[in-house]
Amino acid sequence: MNQFAVYLKLSLLGLVIAQALPVSAQQSKVEQAQAAQTTKSKELVKQCNRSASYDIYLSGIHTGTMERTESWQGKTAVVTSSSKASILGIGTRYEQRAQLSWSTKTAEWLTDEFHQKVTGFRARDMQVSFSNNGRDTEVNIDGDIDHYHSKAIALRDVDTLAIQMRHFLLQGRTQFALVRQASDAIEPYQLYVQQQQTATIEPWGELAVIPVKQTGEEEVTYYFAPELDYQLVKARYHGIILQGLIELNAYSSTCE
Repeated sequence: MNQFAVYLKLSLLGLVIAQALPVSAQQSKVEQAQAAQTTKSKELVKQCNRSASYDIYLSGIHTGTMERTESWQGKTAVVTSSSKASILGIGTRYEQRAQLSWSTKTAEWLTDEFHQKVTGFRARDMQVSFSNNGRDTEVNIDGDIDHYHSKAIALRDVDTLAIQMRHFLLQGRTQFALVRQASDAIEPYQLYVQQQQTATIEPWGELAVIPVKQTGEEEVTYYFAPELDYQLVKARYHGIILQGLIELNAYSSTCE
């Protein structure tokens, strides 16, 4: 039964009950109008999904794949990521579910909470909750709890970082600072938007991409494609010994 049918059934049931009650127990017209408006507002909340698949390379060798899905409902989203890879000869599986929302107070995307599970290399079960508009976190790793605080910039998980980067690009920003909540520390980054260039990304072929260079605890270059709704199409990790790369191989969206 669809949402309208359920609503209609409940409305009719309410009407029958109301007719059986004395006038004093019936809803006022104002209350009825408010209830109807609330229902209408909920129905107007936009829902959509974005799904992406990536190949993972380590020092030029294909080592695994990653799947990522964004499920949007208005100004909130749930992002799920999972990957399988072989790192230093150890089979590793990564799974994360992050919940994020728009802060009307600071006009930015903030992580509400995330749950991350890693098996194999650097195995852990990590649950993080955010408060104080993203400035405080409680991190639970395998039962050990720690608390972190960031004075000026909100803490975020890696998925919300990518979404906030995209938001800054759409605003036309050329540099900005972000902070990631890592497993045992907070990692501040400074990011610089580079000159637009072209890159060959299969199956789309040659695409215009905007590189965003990250400096700080980790050096990474992210590439966003305006032709694909400013989605992340590639990210390159600049390690001293190992060079990492993820590259988009499939993308679909029902979002406008």
